Amino acid sequence: MNQPLGAMMTEEARRRLPAGRKARLAAHVAENGQVTVAELADMFGVSVDTIRRDLDQLDADGVLIRTHGGAVSPDALPKPDTGLEIRRRVQTSAKELIGGLAASLVQDGQSILVNGGTTVLALARALRDRSDLTIATNNLLLPSEIPAGVYRSLYVFGGIVRESAQATIGPVTFTPLGSPGVDVNADLAFVAIGGLTVAGGYSTSNVAEAQMMRDMMDRADKVAVLCDSTKFGRKLFAQFAPLERADYIVTEAPPAPEFRDAFAERGIEVLTP
Repeated sequence: MNQPLGAMMTEEARRRLPAGRKARLAAHVAENGQVTVAELADMFGVSVDTIRRDLDQLDADGVLIRTHGGAVSPDALPKPDTGLEIRRRVQTSAKELIGGLAASLVQDGQSILVNGGTTVLALARALRDRSDLTIATNNLLLPSEIPAGVYRSLYVFGGIVRESAQATIGPVTFTPLGSPGVDVNADLAFVAIGGLTVAGGYSTSNVAEAQMMRDMMDRADKVAVLCDSTKFGRKLFAQFAPLERADYIVTEAPPAPEFRDAFAERGIEVLTP
C-alpha cells in the first residue's frame, strides 16, 4: 500500500544529514517566498527547535531572512505591512542600483523631498559625492544614512510617527515656533511607491502616507518615482497619483512593453542600469 506523500517526505527527511536538510529547506523558502516554522517542521519531520536553528544559520549565511515564526526569501515580494527590518533586507541589490541611478539626478545645491520606505535609503547613501543640498523628509531613518557633508540643511516633517514604517505622517509644511505655517518647494521629489499600474497609477498601502506622497509630488518641480521591478502591475489600497505625474521612473530592470509604451506616451523618462 502506497504511503501518503507527506509521510514519504518525512521519512526521507529523517534519513538526510543536517546539511542536506538545510539545502532543501533553503530551496523550499526560495520557491515559496515565505514559510512558517511549523510548516517546515512538519515537512522535514524534525522539531520546531531544530528548524529554528536551521533558519538562524541560513539567515546568518545570507540565504534567507529570518522572521518571527518563519522566514522569507530575500527575493520575495514583501506584503504591504511587512516589518521595516525585513523589507530593508529584501531586494537589496535592486535597491542599491535604484539608489545610485536616482542620485545621478541630483546636482549640488539643489533641494529635494524624500519619502519613507527602504529604497530611498539607498539613494541617501549614494549622495556621498553631492554637497550643499537641502533635504526634507518624513523618513526617520534617512538622517542616519546620509553621508556627512552632503547637506546644508536637513529637515524632518513633523506629525504622527508610523512605527512600522519609521516615518512621520502629516502635512508637507513646517510651522516655526510662534509663526504661521511655511510651505515648501523643491527641485526634486523622490517618491518610493508600493505599486503601479497603467490604469491606476501609483499606489501604497496606507491612506495618510499616500496623501503625503502626493503632497511631495505637488511641491516639487520634478518627480522621480523609485520602484523595483516587482512593483510593476501591483495595485495597493491607496492610489494617489496618475502615471503621468512622474517625470522619471527609476528601476533596476527594463520594464515590460506595456509599461515602456505607457511611459513613452506620457513623456516619462525611464532610468535603468
